[in-house]
Amino acid sequence: MRADKYLAQAGLGTRSEIKKMIRAGRVTLDGAAVRDPGLRVPEGGDLRLDGNPVAYEAFVYYMMNKPAGIITATRDGREPTVLDLIEEPRRKDLFPVGRLDRDTEGLLLITNDGALGHRLLAPGRHVDKVYYARVRGEITQEHARLFAGGLKVDETLTAMPAELKILGLSRENGETVTEAEVTIREGKFHQVKRMFAAVGGEVLYLKRLSMGSLRLDPSLLPGEWRRLTQEELDGIIMGTGGQPS
Repeated sequence: MRADKYLAQAGLGTRSEIKKMIRAGRVTLDGAAVRDPGLRVPEGGDLRLDGNPVAYEAFVYYMMNKPAGIITATRDGREPTVLDLIEEPRRKDLFPVGRLDRDTEGLLLITNDGALGHRLLAPGRHVDKVYYARVRGEITQEHARLFAGGLKVDETLTAMPAELKILGLSRENGETVTEAEVTIREGKFHQVKRMFAAVGGEVLYLKRLSMGSLRLDPSLLPGEWRRLTQEELDGIIMGTGGQPS
């Protein structure tokens, strides 16, 4: 790999910034100064910036507790995105795996591993996605039966069979509110909200709890993130038919 690309993918700056670093003599390879940004770094080569070794990672994986009010996108000219929340020097090839609505919170996987992202989202894989919801209206066991049978949401969507667990009912401002947990195996546009709307409910709050074997770390506050542990990573890779590292 080219030296400038190697350093850029390590999150040490933009390609133009890195070229300036290289031409200033701040980069060495196996002890020799690198002056050419296009110099190839061999496998196992000791590349250093200001004397500090640069560890190259082909893929990186972050778990985020997405907050409400932030859009799930790689970039937006007007509003902050989930990638803007990652404060450490970050790669330019990161993307969120799947989308959460602006007002939806919870688990979001951010990576540059396109193969894993595809496996997690591919309809044929049927990866479970579990959400906690607060819904205006009384959701009953009859609705759970409809979800389990493959609910016809509207003329454009008949959802795959989904599991609906009713956690409890309460009264708020004179209205019935249902707490529920729903497991879906696809990810259509506004799917959970549309499913509840189809049975007369209105989602007031929605939070994704898990995707496949990956569960949201309860210690992460909205907007916080961390690297995946090796155990978490191996779990989602094996759960989607890949080979763990």
